[in-house]
Amino acid sequence: MQNTYFAGEAYAMYFPNLGPDFFAACYGAPLTYGETTSWSAHVWRDEDVQNYTPPALDTQGFYYQKMLEMTRAAVQDARDKYLVGVTDIHPGADALVALRGPQQLCMDTVDYPDFIARAAMDLLPGFQRMFDDLFALSTTYQQGSTTWMGIWHPGRWYVTSCDFCCMISPAMFEDMILEELNAELDFLDASMFHLDGPGALKHLDRLLELPKLKGIQWVYGDGQPTAAHWLDVLRKIQNAGKMIQVNATPEDLPVLLENLKPEGVMYNIYAPDEDTARRLLHLADAHRKILY
Repeated sequence: MQNTYFAGEAYAMYFPNLGPDFFAACYGAPLTYGETTSWSAHVWRDEDVQNYTPPALDTQGFYYQKMLEMTRAAVQDARDKYLVGVTDIHPGADALVALRGPQQLCMDTVDYPDFIARAAMDLLPGFQRMFDDLFALSTTYQQGSTTWMGIWHPGRWYVTSCDFCCMISPAMFEDMILEELNAELDFLDASMFHLDGPGALKHLDRLLELPKLKGIQWVYGDGQPTAAHWLDVLRKIQNAGKMIQVNATPEDLPVLLENLKPEGVMYNIYAPDEDTARRLLHLADAHRKILY
């Protein structure tokens, strides 16, 4: 962090992380670790779905206690040097994917559709408990909250998401996902929805209708054109009155500045050096002065 130039709205932040399936691990799905991520064993079988009973969050288990330990250590070290974020939590249908497996959960949308909506809601108290515990720790010496998305908020904010939505229709999204998503939004002071990949765009219009959702993080995905090629998506988000976060390249920025209003837009740009970062800031500032 001492050797990084934090330009614009960027700031020094660390969030303890055991991978995207950590939440499911606290419900009994053990993790396997790679060099940069982890993934869970799919422990829920057909009989668990057929004879479904609400699961219990294991707050005394290894994974939950380890995350408390990691967060507590980060908070003690951070003090006035950097902010500490809440770990990566994937509740709802994404937790069901981690527990059940993506292929099996797709089959469940046809064979056991009521199970998905019910189980997602049954996991909600676990998300609330986990967020409350980690938020309480992280605010020991800091105000507000932050996450892996690199945005700070003075209250309780978190990223909402459903990567599983790429695999289901808008009707299934309405029936199986929205109740739990709205409950997450009610629980938080603010949220941005992590919309991941072109396959998720079929749900954008419905997301933009949610009054408590503050914005959309558009992730176009590997192998796709960069941010400047998605102006129709970005304009739609902005015209709906929502905020935007999008990863962009330095080459994207002039096109984005020319075509989007500056209010409520965060461009996430990793510059190769400090001189490039300062040039990009100057470009954005000059464009803003022309507008106003």
